[in-house]
Amino acid sequence: MTSHVRHITVGCADAHALGSFWSKVLGAPLADDDFPGDPEALLETPGAAILFVQGPDAKTVRNRVHLDIQPQDRTRDEEVERLLALGATLLEDHRKANGRGWAVLADPEGNEFCVECSAAERAALTGTRLPVTADDVTTAVRLAVDTLAGAPADRWEALAGTLEWTCWETAEHLGDDLVSYAVRLGPRTPPLERNLPLRWTSERPGGPYSLLFADRSAGPAGLLATLEASGALLASMVRTTPPQVRAYHAYGVSDPEGFAAMGVVETLVHTHDLAEGLGLTWAPPTALCDRVLARLFPDAPAGGDRWTVLLWATGRAELPDHPRRTSWRWDGRPLADQTASSAG
Repeated sequence: MTSHVRHITVGCADAHALGSFWSKVLGAPLADDDFPGDPEALLETPGAAILFVQGPDAKTVRNRVHLDIQPQDRTRDEEVERLLALGATLLEDHRKANGRGWAVLADPEGNEFCVECSAAERAALTGTRLPVTADDVTTAVRLAVDTLAGAPADRWEALAGTLEWTCWETAEHLGDDLVSYAVRLGPRTPPLERNLPLRWTSERPGGPYSLLFADRSAGPAGLLATLEASGALLASMVRTTPPQVRAYHAYGVSDPEGFAAMGVVETLVHTHDLAEGLGLTWAPPTALCDRVLARLFPDAPAGGDRWTVLLWATGRAELPDHPRRTSWRWDGRPLADQTASSAG
C-alpha cells in the first residue's frame, strides 16, 4: 500500500479568516465546527482538503509550494477579477495576448497562488475537445431532479414521451442506469467481455429491467431522492477511478469518462421523455450536450443546436437532411481506441 495526501496544510496568522477567504475562492464551506479564533480551519474541496493552522511565524519569503487554480464556469480573466474583489493581490501577470499564460496572486496573508486558463479556454487554444467529467454528471442529474420536482404528483403513471414505460418506471430506469455504470468501475479488474453478474428483473411484462426500484410509498420525492443518489454514486466513481481503467459496455469497452458521458446522455434524453409525459419544459445546457456528442457520437453533425442534434442522435428528433433515426447506438470506446480501430 502507498500513502495518500490527506491535507494540504497552510501555516497562517488567522486560520478562520484565511480559511474563509479560500472558502469563497473554491466555493466550498469550512467544517461545521470551525469558528473565529480557532487555531485550525478545514476546507474540504474535491480532490484534496486544505487545513489552515495558526502559528506564530510570519511569512517572510516566497512559498516553495503553491496552489494552481482553474476556473470552472468562467474565464481566467474573469476569475482574476473576482478574486481581486475578494481581497487577493495581483503579484505577477504572465497572461499573453494570444490567450495563454497565467496570473500570480497572493491571498490576504501573502501566500502566492496561480490562476490558470479554464478547461474551455485550454481546449480552444489547443484545438482539443473538452472532456466529460464527474461534475457534468452531477450537473445533469441535479438539473433533471430540479425540473422533475415540479411535476404534478398525479402524472407519474402517464407514459414517458414515446416510450412504453410510465414516467415512474422511466425515472427508476434512469437511476438504475447511473448505478449500473458506477458499479462497472468498482472491481479492481473490471470484466471486459461481459457485464457484472447482477440480476435485473422487471415488475411487469413490457416494463424496464432494473436492479433498483424505488419504494412507491415514498412518492415522487422519494423517487427523485434515489435518482439524485444514483447520480452522486456515478460521479464519485468517475472522479476516483484512474483514467486508464476499462470496463464492459455492450456499445464498446469504455473508460471513466465514457461512463460519465453515458450517464449524462441517459439523464438528458430520459428527462426529455419524462418532461413530455409530465408536461414540463426541459432544455439542458448547450455546452453539456456538445461535450457528450463529441465523446459518444463523434460522427454527429457538427452544426446546429446541440440539444436538437443530441435528440436526433438518440432517435428522438429530426434534423434538416437527416431523417429521424429508427435505431441508434453510441460508441463508448475511448476516442483513441476508436481511431486505432479505424486505422486497422
